[in-house]
Amino acid sequence: MVVIELGERMDIPLPQGTFSISVVLVGVSHPGNLGAICRTMLNYGFEDLRLVNPKCDKDDGETRARAKHSKRVLEQATIHAELSEATQDCSLILGTSGKREIGAKTLFRHFMYPWEMVERLEGTNMRVALVFGEEGKGLSTEDLAACDAFVTLPTWEGYPIANLSHAVNALLYEVQRHRVKTTQGVDAGLPDIVPLERYISPALRSTLVESIEQFANELPGKDERIDSVNQTLKRTLLRSTPTEDEATRIIGGLVDGTTALQYVNDKPDWLNKRRRKIE
Repeated sequence: MVVIELGERMDIPLPQGTFSISVVLVGVSHPGNLGAICRTMLNYGFEDLRLVNPKCDKDDGETRARAKHSKRVLEQATIHAELSEATQDCSLILGTSGKREIGAKTLFRHFMYPWEMVERLEGTNMRVALVFGEEGKGLSTEDLAACDAFVTLPTWEGYPIANLSHAVNALLYEVQRHRVKTTQGVDAGLPDIVPLERYISPALRSTLVESIEQFANELPGKDERIDSVNQTLKRTLLRSTPTEDEATRIIGGLVDGTTALQYVNDKPDWLNKRRRKIE
C-alpha cells in the first residue's frame, strides 16, 4: 500500500470554480481559530485570506501550529485597516451571521443558506468576499451595512452561533462540494480519485454474477443452502453498486475461493479449467 504523506501533493493546482472566494476576517482574536481557518481553506482549495484589524499575530506559535501544512495561506494573508479596503476588488460582499432576528431587522439582513449562495454565484465569474466577524461579537452594524447580502448556517435556533473556524469550514465545504460535483475529473485541481458514479459495465456484471454462481456451486451442503448463498451474495454485492475496481477485486477473491474449494474436494477443474479467470 502506498502511503501519501501530508503535503506531498502540493504540486496539484488549486481548483478553479466559476467564481472566486476571498475569505475576510474582521477582528479575528484567537490564534487557534486563525490557524484552523488557514487549514480549512487549503483543505478545500482556497488561499486568498484577508485580515481586517486582526487582534492576533500571524506569527503566533499557536496560529502556526494549527495551520499545519497550510502556512502558505497564513504567510500570504494580507492585512487591512478597513473592510472597504479589503474588499475593494470584489464584485459581491457577503456577510455572515448567526443572528437571525425577526421583525423589522429581518429586512436588513437578506439571509441566504450556503447552498443557495452557491447556486446564485455559479457561473457569475465574480470575485466574492465572504466576511466573518470577530469571535463572540460578529460583524458590527457598520460592517453589516457594508455587505450586499448575508449568509447564515442552518444551525438550531436554540443555539445558532457557531465557532468562527467552524463557520468558515461549513461555507467553504459547500462551495467545494459543488465544484467536486460539477467539475471533478475536468478541473486539474480536482482529480477523479473518488468516483462520483458507482457502476460496473454489463460485461463485468455478468462476470461477477458468474463468479458468484461458480463459488456457490462448490460449497458443501444441500441445494437449498447453495441457492441461498448464491442469491444472498448476488443481492448484497450488486445492491452495493461496486465500482469497476471493487468488482474486479471481488471477482478475483471469488475465483480464488472457488479454486481452493475445488482443490480441497479433489476436483480436476481446480487446475485444468479454473486457474484465476472466469471463462
